[in-house]
Amino acid sequence: MTKKEAEKRAEKLREELGKIRYEYHVNDREIVSEAVKTSLMHELAELETEYPDLITEDSPTQRVAGEPLPGFKKVTHKHPGMSLNDVFTEEELRDWEKRVLKLLGNAKSLEYYTELKIDGLSVYLTYDKGRLVKAATRGNGKIGEDVTQNVRTIEAIPLKLAKPLSLEVRGEVFMNYQEFERVNRKREKSGEATYANPRNLAAGTLRQLDPKIVASRNLSFAVWALLDSPARTHSEQHQLAVKLGFKVESHAKLCKSLNEVLGFVDEWEDKRKELPYQTDGMVINIDSNEVFTKLGSVGKAPRGAVAWKYSAEQATTKILEIRTNVGRTGAITPFAVMEPVKLAGTTVTRATLHNEDEIKRKDIRIGDTVVVQKAGDIIPEVVQSLPNLRTGKEKKFKMPTKCPVCGGPVIKPEGEAVARCASTDCFAIEMQRIGHFVSRDAFNIEGLGEKIIEQLITEGLIADAADLFKLTEGDLAPLERFAERSAENLVESIAASRKIALNRFIYALGIRHVGAVTANDLANYFGSLSELEKAEKEELEAVEGIGEVAANSVHDWFRDKKNQKLLEKLEKYGVRIENPTKKRGTKLNGKTFVITGTLESMSREEAQQKIREEGGKATSSISKETDYLVAGENPGSKLAKAEKLGVKIVSEEEFKKLL
Repeated sequence: MTKKEAEKRAEKLREELGKIRYEYHVNDREIVSEAVKTSLMHELAELETEYPDLITEDSPTQRVAGEPLPGFKKVTHKHPGMSLNDVFTEEELRDWEKRVLKLLGNAKSLEYYTELKIDGLSVYLTYDKGRLVKAATRGNGKIGEDVTQNVRTIEAIPLKLAKPLSLEVRGEVFMNYQEFERVNRKREKSGEATYANPRNLAAGTLRQLDPKIVASRNLSFAVWALLDSPARTHSEQHQLAVKLGFKVESHAKLCKSLNEVLGFVDEWEDKRKELPYQTDGMVINIDSNEVFTKLGSVGKAPRGAVAWKYSAEQATTKILEIRTNVGRTGAITPFAVMEPVKLAGTTVTRATLHNEDEIKRKDIRIGDTVVVQKAGDIIPEVVQSLPNLRTGKEKKFKMPTKCPVCGGPVIKPEGEAVARCASTDCFAIEMQRIGHFVSRDAFNIEGLGEKIIEQLITEGLIADAADLFKLTEGDLAPLERFAERSAENLVESIAASRKIALNRFIYALGIRHVGAVTANDLANYFGSLSELEKAEKEELEAVEGIGEVAANSVHDWFRDKKNQKLLEKLEKYGVRIENPTKKRGTKLNGKTFVITGTLESMSREEAQQKIREEGGKATSSISKETDYLVAGENPGSKLAKAEKLGVKIVSEEEFKKLL
């Protein structure tokens, strides 16, 4: 990027961040997530680091927060409030340490006080001879809002200290998840708008003009600094705070090295999700107050501390191009190729755009800066574009009229959102069908990846999934990527899969609108493939959970001559289907299960399959209707939610006994 391009980009980013910050800090309205704002701020900070003369006095990187709300008396802080520079990677953290050690005359080592960063509203408390005399929000760092009357209603904040000290206490007003849900439920019942997250609710509560409303909500407070105190280190400040009667974030740790800091950061990446309050990272302070003061500040940030931000589930990046791929049903799915961005612990370069209608609805263009989102194992998706950052060079996307693989016509049936390749001989469709056929929840044939399937089709050894069962070692051994042993292993793996349960067989066929759950329902209802084959639409619709669309899809699939030929070939090549046995009196009948964490004896998919085979229901989210939570190793936040809702929690061994 040239300096001129960087200048234009920085100007756009400042405008967008100014709008986001004003809405959030002045109007208490969150128009994008905190993760999105952080991502944009990080991009701007990197541009200003590369081109320091682009820094302006009004840049968001040079100020702490927005203007105070009208309605509260303004307060000038004795000690200006500072913001922390963010780091996102080990490399950025080590670079920070190198700069600090160099400024200190190449000191050999430092100790770091590392604490979880509670996501709330920063408040400064002034105590005179042990008595609370003033409380103010951070505001813009120099001037905040006087919220003394509201703060006095928070029981977590002592009105009188255990020692008659005169000092300034800095910390975070926040709300735990339980209280957040209670307040939102109450607002929902009365027809009021609910809050997006605990941080918004804590901020909105503290800014109420009526202290009675503040008193009615169980706000909490945790100290992260004591100014004008006798403490010599940051860790001593925390110890003193506890003695004075304050709560501190109890999981903090004094680390002897940066390696120890990184280990602590890694340890809490998943564990923090089990805490009863919201966190978004770690604050890493040089423990010595003397060293911290000596280092001073750069701009509005102290040199002696940084904020480690955990990988967000939302971030911003730029779309470089939009491509399409072809699925097993012929669906043409557009996806974005993006500038690499760190998201939920992984580097992401591609994200789904779902379909053409979604692209138009979200007004997403090639070249746009976009918000991309990823949760857990879910495929990353583009959530929205940020049109205010456009340069005028962005281009609208047009769905191809010909299949990008076979060149066949692309059609979009009336009433459907998805465009499809209409060719019956599309190479890409057949590859995807076979890939689905051999997948874990279907025939589960190991060693058949995408490259091998492509090679087998190209060499003319298979034309469809059934042809896999006639392969011999002699067919495979001469091929590239195959030695004698690997050919033998693949043939053995295919042979071992010849016997298959009816529900897995139905799923393997790749019928539109038939997933693993629907396949299980069909298998249990009809009991055999022959009964399912001759079922009429009305019969199919009678199956619980099967709607008209799925019924039509199943009915039409079995009456297609090409599919009938596939079934005949599968039988001819020795595939044997095991029909389900009727389960009577099983403990799992009608029960709903959720699995969390890692199971030792089986995969999560295998456990879910066993639940379905025993007449139970396997879902992915906890609710009051959940009967059992199966907790494996590293269970995550679902465990805490299950305990809160009173859901029965069983170990893997207890689950196996139920089976």
